[in-house]
Amino acid sequence: MSRIGKMPIAIPSGVTVNVAENNTVTVKGPKGELTRTLPAVLTIKQEDGQLKVERPNDEKENRALHGLTRSLLNNMVIGVTDGYSKTLEINGVGYRAAKQGKTLTLSLGFSHPVVMEDPEGISTEVKDNQIIVSGISKEAVGQYAAVIRDKRRPEPYKGKGIKYSDEVIRRKVGKTGKK
Repeated sequence: MSRIGKMPIAIPSGVTVNVAENNTVTVKGPKGELTRTLPAVLTIKQEDGQLKVERPNDEKENRALHGLTRSLLNNMVIGVTDGYSKTLEINGVGYRAAKQGKTLTLSLGFSHPVVMEDPEGISTEVKDNQIIVSGISKEAVGQYAAVIRDKRRPEPYKGKGIKYSDEVIRRKVGKTGKK
């Protein structure tokens, strides 16, 4: 049995879960609404304020989908109640970020500023040298944070660039002159 797949998901008060045909799950909560179509092989049951995912047999594919489906459902429930956020740090002389409306402008040492538009359901906030990406979909928040980081990845010699706040950059020693 999948250790993750067999754990029930507690549905907090204020959250409604609707499982339609074809395993299309809609989760509504105080922060918003998320909809996702999950594998039809698995059975999603809602009872006693909990969601349970069950698989028909122990085939390898069904075992793999069991834990995945449960995690996706749990992420949806957490997303509509608390939401998700990722913090990025900008390091480097002259590197900065500015926010105007839904537009994020990054100055990253290029000859031009990098202008990015916030996707639907995602908001960004700039504080000092930090960019906070937040939203209700864990997947979308992570993807947009990765896109921002990709504009100027941290380099190993001086650590300049955009990195996650909890990321550790492996530093390298630079060249030394001959004597």
